[in-house]
Amino acid sequence: MKFAMRPARPDDADAVMRIILARSAWLEERGMPSWRDSAEKLAALTSSDDGSTYLLEADGQPVGCTTATDSTPPMAWTAEELAQPSLYLYSTITDPAVRGANPGAIIALWAVDRAAREEKLWVRRGCRFPGLVSYYERQGFTLIHEMQKTHGPMYLMGRRAERIADLENVFNGDRAPLV
Repeated sequence: MKFAMRPARPDDADAVMRIILARSAWLEERGMPSWRDSAEKLAALTSSDDGSTYLLEADGQPVGCTTATDSTPPMAWTAEELAQPSLYLYSTITDPAVRGANPGAIIALWAVDRAAREEKLWVRRGCRFPGLVSYYERQGFTLIHEMQKTHGPMYLMGRRAERIADLENVFNGDRAPLV
């Protein structure tokens, strides 16, 4: 499979909805909370004027989405951390049909490289489940803060921005995104 990242467009909403519902069904089959209740809201981000929603395509077909912004939500980050230029990833969702290709890791590498090209220091993200913490750690992220929210724990993670020399090989399917 050949992959590409591109900004989402309003006409991508149906494809993003399909990805979200497929991932939601996969999560629900495993007894885990899903994105189902937020599907319409997340798919609507394809119409956002700020250009922060991106699609991952495999062989020209949407297989993942993420939102990447320049602002880190304050939560448990320190004032010093918030002052550091960072790219923050929200709502990274991938189609379970292409799980074997590690599309989430491809999106993460894209973000790490993009942050470095934009002279940012970090890529940051948050998640609610220990299983995701482990997955993100395999992508090179480090758990920086853990906080308690109304609906349970929130894990805040970061990875230093860096150029990924062989990112093109990952996107061409010549190198696995997780080594």
